[in-house]
Amino acid sequence: MLNKKVKDIMTSEVITTTSDVDVVNAFEKLMEYKISSLPVLEDDKLVGIITATDVGHNLILDKYELGTSVKEIMISPVVTVSPEDTIETAIKVMKEGASSGILNQLPVVDGEKLVGIISDGDIIQEIF
Repeated sequence: MLNKKVKDIMTSEVITTTSDVDVVNAFEKLMEYKISSLPVLEDDKLVGIITATDVGHNLILDKYELGTSVKEIMISPVVTVSPEDTIETAIKVMKEGASSGILNQLPVVDGEKLVGIISDGDIIQEIF
């Protein structure tokens, strides 16, 4: 099961945003779709990612000025996996990929093109 490919369990219809969107609008999108992250695309290329936890926390603390854009707060470069990587590789990347702790989701890229996203929930669901 850990040798199964990322492409076999990833979500291929990914909700995204662009870097010029206002942070508040991006957070509303996160809440509307009940998702924990939004990959940021420019010209169909992955340039960053924002998370509901980071954005929500900073909105509560009033750290953003009116008109703050996604570009100003996105995480870049983005830790990613390939659709051909194994689930075991994705787990290792999630564990080792962040300086601030374990990553909960990974964009899946083929070259520079975003083709999906895999979450810890996808992996847990596959295991059990």
